[in-house]
Amino acid sequence: MAEIEALAGAHDKVRAVGETGLDHFRTGDDGRAVQVESFRRHIDPAKRLDKTLVIHDRDAHAEVLRVLEEEGAPERWVMHCFSGDVDFARACPDRGAHLSFAGTVTFKNAAHLRVALAAAPIDRILVETDAPYLTPSPFRGRPNASYLVPHTVRAMAEVRGDDLETLCAAIDDNTEIAFGGPW
Repeated sequence: MAEIEALAGAHDKVRAVGETGLDHFRTGDDGRAVQVESFRRHIDPAKRLDKTLVIHDRDAHAEVLRVLEEEGAPERWVMHCFSGDVDFARACPDRGAHLSFAGTVTFKNAAHLRVALAAAPIDRILVETDAPYLTPSPFRGRPNASYLVPHTVRAMAEVRGDDLETLCAAIDDNTEIAFGGPW
């Protein structure tokens, strides 16, 4: 943790602490306490160094919010590769989060994610690749990369009923806010 804190504070170009968080999909009951402790320990330097906390959450939505409430969330935090439902998409921004969506919004089996995206406030939406994973359809099976972000954003605009230029401008503004100012 000392090295993570030193790296996070080493330069103004370092904008975030993480990815950290909780993964109940890959980790059984015996490993969850260690994950929670690690997650808690990442929150403190994010707050003290005024860095964005980037949170991984897989099948642990309620516990992520519980830990953030107990520890006190940093001023800026991002739900990386948002995977929650519509209720979680409302709860996170109500607590100050930005929601980052990846190619999963294009997956046939992700209707719940599209409903969540449609309900998310436009001023809290981000986009990402999670490269080389979560490649948007119809490119699934190939490694994901930044050149596919426009495909994901077009799908996001369609899901939300937003004008593409409006959504792109919002994502650009949101990225600056979520990560502490202009690059």
